[in-house]
Amino acid sequence: MKYGIVILGTACVLLAGMWACEPLDDDRETHVISQDNSFITLEEVARLLSSVPLGTAQMEEVLDAASSSANNGYDEEYRMRDLFSSPGTGVGGEADTKAGDRYGTPLRNLLSRAIQERFATKAEGADALAWLDSLASSDVQIYWPYSEGWDGASLPVITFDPGDNALQNEGYAFQADGSVKRVLVDEQMAQEQPVWVVNRNADAQHKTLEMMRREDPSWGQGGGGLVVKSGEDTQTLILRSFKAKRQLDSWFCGGAEFFVKIGSVEDFHAATEAELRLYEPSITDFMVVVRRKDVGEELSLNTVLVSEWTSQLTSCAFMIVEDDGGTRTTWKCSAQGKYNSKQYGFDLEIPLNSRDDIVWRGSLSHAYIEKFKGQTASFGDVDLVLELI
Repeated sequence: MKYGIVILGTACVLLAGMWACEPLDDDRETHVISQDNSFITLEEVARLLSSVPLGTAQMEEVLDAASSSANNGYDEEYRMRDLFSSPGTGVGGEADTKAGDRYGTPLRNLLSRAIQERFATKAEGADALAWLDSLASSDVQIYWPYSEGWDGASLPVITFDPGDNALQNEGYAFQADGSVKRVLVDEQMAQEQPVWVVNRNADAQHKTLEMMRREDPSWGQGGGGLVVKSGEDTQTLILRSFKAKRQLDSWFCGGAEFFVKIGSVEDFHAATEAELRLYEPSITDFMVVVRRKDVGEELSLNTVLVSEWTSQLTSCAFMIVEDDGGTRTTWKCSAQGKYNSKQYGFDLEIPLNSRDDIVWRGSLSHAYIEKFKGQTASFGDVDLVLELI
């Protein structure tokens, strides 16, 4: 936020001169950015995008980034920081400073030109560059839902996330004569024609299963086979598949980021009561992104939840949340083990955020998993297939 002082003045001028196709309210009191809000507002970025001459090259750039993000297990998103530093690169992709050469005139050039052309003096130009620098380091992004259906020619309707779980919002549609028309945008429109939603990134700081698999040679490229430890008294708990039965947030926010969290005691073999104190419970925590088009679809995961589940471990703590941010807190719970026919609890604190939607949480017993192994089981708004092998 090092440009906070100069941006306040820049944003007012930016919004006043951004549209030439139709008159807009350019009242300073209406459009100046409040000290209580982010310096970069989603609406002004949407207006900026709708003011530049988009063509096939820029559409392909955003599509490349959205597709790359999706292939890496994230939503169909294109962060501004990637747009300015490595055009066409999606979340989780490798940065390439020369990537812009693939698109002739990358989108960052059009945005930079549009801003700088609107300022007459050298001082105003410096403010414009500061605003762009702040945009390039922000968490703002272009989200293109259902991008795989693009016809290769149509230009996007551009809108932004209005918040408050809205289902509709104003958008800006390119016309044949080069003007821009205000339209009402909803998810059905996004399914039928290209729609870019300016929103904020919520998942890039987390690693998806796809990224974790690529980093772990035992999983092989893009998944590979499971490496399961075998033994007389040891099983491995596998999450075979995951299905979200509904979306929990407004479509403007993108798909859902589910976090699967499990607390257990690995390789629990206690022979004496003294040995019980030697065991420390472990927590497995990973993200599953369910894109809008995948709601209701069974997603194959085949990932390990507990690598060494022995007969002495009778239950684990299990929780699924949908990420909504907030302050960091914990769920105090326990895993259960058995020694000498007595149950012993291992205290756990599993992290979550205060605004997270809790999809399911509770104790997951060995008996339950064995009873329903390989079958679809309902856990609130998601269906899972679990298996001990």
